[in-house]
Amino acid sequence: MAVNPSMKFLQHTLLIVLIGSASLLAADGKLEIKTEDFVKNVLERQIGQVVELRLGSGEKIGGKVEKVGENLVHLTQLTGAEFFEAAVDIESISAVVVRAKTK
Repeated sequence: MAVNPSMKFLQHTLLIVLIGSASLLAADGKLEIKTEDFVKNVLERQIGQVVELRLGSGEKIGGKVEKVGENLVHLTQLTGAEFFEAAVDIESISAVVVRAKTK
């Protein structure tokens, strides 16, 4: 499925806004964003960590990032379905949400 350039720009802008907002709340700065980043780069730095992915369709899927490929991210220990795994199309991800602060 092809994504038009304006949708891609919107996805990247949303990702930066969400991650930037989370970074402001986090004192320990677990999430680092670089100007040249894409969703794939952010996911690669989260390997071994639990994330929640917001998809362009509005759905959410959470789990531990096991591996990041060219087109897919492999999640294990899915939130609410710990015995399941998922392969998620990177192009369909509009935001990566990470826990940046503990109680």
